[in-house]
Amino acid sequence: MNRASEFQHIKSAVSSLVFSEGDNAIVINDDSLNALKFIPDHSVSLILTDPPYHSTKKENIINDKSFGTDEEFINWMELFSIEWKRILKPNGSAFMFCSSAMESQLDVMLSKRFNILSHIVWTKPNEPGYDGWKGKMKKEALRQWYPQSERIIFFEPAEDGNLHRSYFGSLLKQIRTSCGLSGHELTERIGAFGSVNHGGAVSNWETGRNIPNREQYYKMREVFASINSTCNLPEYEDAIRPFEVNSDVEFTDIWTFPSVKPYKGKHPAEKPIDMLEHCIKATTYEGDVVLDCFAGSGSTGVAALRLNRRSISIEIDKNWCESIAQRMESIKAISQDVSIPISIIMKGTGKKQETQTLFDFACVPC
Repeated sequence: MNRASEFQHIKSAVSSLVFSEGDNAIVINDDSLNALKFIPDHSVSLILTDPPYHSTKKENIINDKSFGTDEEFINWMELFSIEWKRILKPNGSAFMFCSSAMESQLDVMLSKRFNILSHIVWTKPNEPGYDGWKGKMKKEALRQWYPQSERIIFFEPAEDGNLHRSYFGSLLKQIRTSCGLSGHELTERIGAFGSVNHGGAVSNWETGRNIPNREQYYKMREVFASINSTCNLPEYEDAIRPFEVNSDVEFTDIWTFPSVKPYKGKHPAEKPIDMLEHCIKATTYEGDVVLDCFAGSGSTGVAALRLNRRSISIEIDKNWCESIAQRMESIKAISQDVSIPISIIMKGTGKKQETQTLFDFACVPC
């Protein structure tokens, strides 16, 4: 698929709701449940979002105190899950931040439509010299362990029809059978026999146990095209869910990205840019669309643009939309190689003024 054309289609569909926009970014000021209904089916590659936690009951977060019971909150979040399933590409992914208190109930609800891939524990360590949460309350009065960590549920759209509810598994089986090939015949033609069962890799792919590499994938495309040119696999990037990590990054389900220090104008639920970039790098291709439907300060959109992705930010608070729009403009100026005094960024350091590019300025919450 042409990702630029896809994004233009989204922009046209949501045009009546747009607060601000750029070539690769849209900011929408609206209730996100309403705004999501305008987004076309299967047009978003990654949902990276931070809904109200409900259990934290914070006055300064919209909807955090809106629900009398956990059930009311879960029912509200299920409305989002329905829209997320509709707008996510079949090979898309999603990250949802939540509290440890609500994780299990959200997991059960999401499992109706999605495969839960990981439960990530963000430990929220403090940077040296910043006590942060340690001084917030009398811990011994809690009668339980202080909830320092947050949870991140990582999931993908589920497709019934095979053991692991795999979209690609169902797609491959459908195309293979329409071409009149058995799994064994396709395995022979691409030379992908397994080390244990003679059925080989194809049977594993169709049950969703694993995926082909690019070479194997394009061998299958060649086989299918030689049989029926009108019935073939899409491009690799449009069928295989991206996931790329290595030993140099956070590759376990325990994350240690430092939390964002307080500063004037900080959003109460702001997440660190490097953690958001880690999510985006691992699970999207360049040019993909990243959606945050509880955008807050807009850090998800900033991270997406810095990584050459496209961004949709939905935020109900107009003041925060104005802030997001300003940050998007800062990112836009990166390509112009504009320099600004470092004193604008490093307030109160007393260091000699130098210059740095606006790229670094965009890293700093504004």
